Amino acid sequence: MAEKRITIKDIAQKLNITASTVSRALAGNTRISSETRTRVVETAALMGYEPNVIASSLRKGKSDTIGMVVPEINRSYYSNVISGVEEILNPAGFNLIVSQTHDSFENEKRSVQALLRNRVGGVIISLSAQTIEFDHLKDIGKQGVPLIQFDRVCDDVEGTKIVNDNFMGAYLSVNHLIKSGYRKIAHFSGSLSLNVYLERLKGYQRALEDAGIEYDENLLFESSIIRETGRKNVAIAIDKYGADALFSSSDYSALSAIYKLKELNIKVPEDFGVVGFSNEPFAELMHPTLTSVEQNPHEMGNRIAQSVIKAIGGEVDSENVNIPVRLIVRESSSVKSEMVLS
Repeated sequence: MAEKRITIKDIAQKLNITASTVSRALAGNTRISSETRTRVVETAALMGYEPNVIASSLRKGKSDTIGMVVPEINRSYYSNVISGVEEILNPAGFNLIVSQTHDSFENEKRSVQALLRNRVGGVIISLSAQTIEFDHLKDIGKQGVPLIQFDRVCDDVEGTKIVNDNFMGAYLSVNHLIKSGYRKIAHFSGSLSLNVYLERLKGYQRALEDAGIEYDENLLFESSIIRETGRKNVAIAIDKYGADALFSSSDYSALSAIYKLKELNIKVPEDFGVVGFSNEPFAELMHPTLTSVEQNPHEMGNRIAQSVIKAIGGEVDSENVNIPVRLIVRESSSVKSEMVLS
């Protein structure tokens, strides 16, 4: 038999006072004497009373719980963003619940709907790789719930968007490869329906243009950010189009590309240069070590939390926020530079 949930009425009966007095005392209402407030709080603790958060939210019209939806919790980037969010939210009295979509649009919709049903005070989201429809995001705004998008965002949905400087990250990467002596640079992209990958493509194209290198659409491989596609597409880029370098929007596809290059007896970086994006922990542990773009996820998490707190308080934050990035040069792209300089 399930244990009975202790209610405010149970506490009131125990103390021989009204339920409304108990409710006000638990809320810290100063119209209730400090002696009574103390008795109520102590009795509630002894009886094992747990407040009904949803009912409280209904009464106050808002919740102290913030919902966060991310593609993958186990990715270093997202776990560091979450840590940065909690570092600001928790001391401010907010609770964070996190849901992962595994890059599924249907999972993303269900997660958003569940958060809205539970009347969260705000929603933080990074879109799945499959997301090309955005009505579920617009529903958040229609219900008056603050929405903060980050990393993978939709520009057509109102609200604050906090992103990495994806254009600059891509530009720095491709410019570095060009200065290192590479000319036929392939690009592994995510879905170009997502702003994050479109901006990286633009940075890639601009770097080629500034160097006087013609953009070859055959060297663009869309939806190629996982390990399986990295292995397959690097071989195609070399065999069919003569690529001598790769700028990948994902460290994971860059990693698998390097493994495939080893199988093909193509030396990295002597014969083929590779740059990734995200600076995953394995980037400095693999051989050769991987040149990659550092996205400052902890700083992004802090900024996201600050924005959601402002939005809950009715303060409108900047519509678009760019978090600076930097290119960390390692072995996978460095040798040709030394050869050129010599």
